[in-house]
Amino acid sequence: MAKKKHAQWKQRPENTDYEAALDYLSLQFTRSTARGLAAKARRAPCIEHIAKDLLRASDLPLLGVDEKHVAQDLKRIHKGKPISPIIVIQGDLTKNRPLVIADGYHRVCAACHADEDALVAVVLVGF
Repeated sequence: MAKKKHAQWKQRPENTDYEAALDYLSLQFTRSTARGLAAKARRAPCIEHIAKDLLRASDLPLLGVDEKHVAQDLKRIHKGKPISPIIVIQGDLTKNRPLVIADGYHRVCAACHADEDALVAVVLVGF
């Protein structure tokens, strides 16, 4: 059986990842709340969670390997190139609010395709 290839993760997201997270969060929350969450993300530590659990908590589907950005990230994973950690806003089951993937949805999907049980580098922000 072939050994599964795990993603290599950078220590921190890139500045462009935080900017993309802010853009996305601005669609989900007021601009003021989005800015506050993005600022928290810049200060939050990078932790690890299992790839399939992140998708389950977000209620988002697993994108296929034929999706352009997933394919690009999967290629990076197979070449052993590090990819940026994802930025997420913690969900709350008591409020029926799923985990929000503010930046990195395609990277989580690529990591799942490589090995759904692999650890993903995550910047997790509480709401």
